[in-house]
Amino acid sequence: MIRTVLTPNDSIVSFSVPENYVGRQLEIIAFVVDDVNDDIIYATKEKKTFSAIKLKTKGFKFNRDEANER
Repeated sequence: MIRTVLTPNDSIVSFSVPENYVGRQLEIIAFVVDDVNDDIIYATKEKKTFSAIKLKTKGFKFNRDEANER
């Protein structure tokens, strides 16, 4: 992955890519650095919890053959 921050002097920007990128599909994303919303960045790091179901698993022994029965 290559990440470069630049300030264009024209509406056309060109850049070189490494030789191993040639012939491969690339995704180019452009956005103004000042426009990045910090709330969005932190929202993606929110811890996910699975509190909808509570199971007591003390003493439970997994039986693979029973789980794969059809």
